[in-house]
Amino acid sequence: MIITGQSHPLLAEGLRTLNYRVIDVPNITQEELELIIADAVGLIITTRIAVDRALLQKAHQLKWIGRLGSGMELVDTAYAQENGVSCYSSPEGNRLSVAEHALGMLLTALHRISWSYREIQQGLWKRNENRGVELSGQCVGIIGYGNTGSEFARLLAPFGVTVLACDINKSGFGNSYIQEASLAEVMARCQVISFHVPLDATTKGMADAAFFDSLQRAPLLINTSRGEVVDLKALVQALEKGQLSGAVLDVLPNENLASYQPDENQLLQQLIQHPGVVLTPHIAGYSHASFERMSQVLLNKIRSGTQGQRPAL
Repeated sequence: MIITGQSHPLLAEGLRTLNYRVIDVPNITQEELELIIADAVGLIITTRIAVDRALLQKAHQLKWIGRLGSGMELVDTAYAQENGVSCYSSPEGNRLSVAEHALGMLLTALHRISWSYREIQQGLWKRNENRGVELSGQCVGIIGYGNTGSEFARLLAPFGVTVLACDINKSGFGNSYIQEASLAEVMARCQVISFHVPLDATTKGMADAAFFDSLQRAPLLINTSRGEVVDLKALVQALEKGQLSGAVLDVLPNENLASYQPDENQLLQQLIQHPGVVLTPHIAGYSHASFERMSQVLLNKIRSGTQGQRPAL
């Protein structure tokens, strides 16, 4: 079996105890993988390799695909499952890391921590201009109430916020603390809105101009899910119009900054120069602890799902 991304050593060690011959090539390219995939029975991916139909058609012996982290948008899961290939992901491994990061970015933006620090580096000491906004008592909307959305809600509990959760794929999860809500209710009532959705046809560009036009409380927007969930041009315009009070983004539609075209650079600079914006480089789910937990969760799922099968590579 082949590991195509950075993983904790316990993953390869555990797979060897299951009698797999492990090819650990974290820097392998898509083209190089296509040359050796034919005999592999297992494949571990992160965020670099696309397991599309073309690759799957070359993987004649493939029995399972394991994703370190959450989100299976790089895998043609329907075609894989049609051909008897099981698909596993490990969102349980990094949900706490994502939730903590989202909370940290939220507090950083509300209390202008990174912006005021930047001003101090420039020799400026501005107190009144950097007066913070308390999270306590606010209404927080969570769009997508899965692993990370529910974990984020749990961490918010001590702040005494009202939580409205919207999830088109589930219901019946509300309680005395979590209020199930429609997307329209979230847009109307919330002062903070956080996205925790997978990237698919229903969520790509979900936060677009129409979404921002419908906001009624000028909320602060959080996105730790996938960059393409938010239309970046529309977001910048919403900030300029005052439809948003700020934005904290751990993900961008294009995360290869070296490839940016002039229009992409302009949008990025507008975000960087906005005092209500906090950006990080897709590290929310990438803590030291989650790096290990994701490997352990995935190993457990592979072990459980392949019991009785005899591995060949």
